[in-house]
Amino acid sequence: MSQPQTAHSPTMSVEALIAEIDRADSAASLLAAVRALAEAQNEAAIPTLIRVLGFNNPGAAVAAVGGLVRIGKPAVVPLLEQLDGYNYGARAWAIRALSEIRDPRALDILVGAASDFALSVRRAAAKGLGFLRWEDLEAEERPTCQQKALETLLQTTQDPEWVVRYAAIVGLETLGANLTPTLSDRLDGISTCFEGLQGTDDELAVRARASLARGRLQRIDN
Repeated sequence: MSQPQTAHSPTMSVEALIAEIDRADSAASLLAAVRALAEAQNEAAIPTLIRVLGFNNPGAAVAAVGGLVRIGKPAVVPLLEQLDGYNYGARAWAIRALSEIRDPRALDILVGAASDFALSVRRAAAKGLGFLRWEDLEAEERPTCQQKALETLLQTTQDPEWVVRYAAIVGLETLGANLTPTLSDRLDGISTCFEGLQGTDDELAVRARASLARGRLQRIDN
C-alpha cells in the first residue's frame, strides 16, 4: 500500500505544499511545511513565502527567506510591493531577503534600512548595499546608484553598534572593488575612512577588518 504524502514529499504540487502550511497546527509542522515549500523553488510559492514572514515564527521566517533567495529575481518586485509598514517583523525579514538576493532594484529600500532602529536590519542593509549586482543596471545608471550606496555606507561606518560598522566595512570594500570607472576617484575617500576606523574605533574586530579592507583596496588602486 502506498504511503501518504507529507510536507516533505518531492511529488507534492505547490498548491498542496501551500495547503500544508495553512493546515499546520504546531510550530514544528509549520516549519516543516515552509521548508518543503521553500525547497520547491517555484515562483508560485512567492506570495505564501512572503506571508510567512509575518507569522511571528523565526524558524519559519528563516526558511521562507531562504526560499525567496533561492527563487531570486522573480521575488524582488513582490517583496518590494508587499513590504509591511505595520508588521515590523515581516518588514525586517523582507529586507533581509532583499539584501541576500542582491538585486539593485532594492537599493532605495536598503538605503532607508541602513538607518533602521534594529541593528539586525541595519547590518543586513549594510552588507546588501555592498553586494548588489551592479551589472544588472544599465551602464548610465550605475554611477548615480553606486554613489548613493557609497554615501550610505560611509555614514553607516559611524553606527553605534560595532557589528553594523563591521558590516559596513565589508560592504564598502566590495563596493570599492566594483566601482564603475567614473567613480574610481572615490577609492581614496573609502581608504581614508578605513584608515580612520583602523586608528580610532573602539572594537578590535572593526579596527582589524578596516585594516584588511584598506590593504586590499590599495592593491586594487595600484
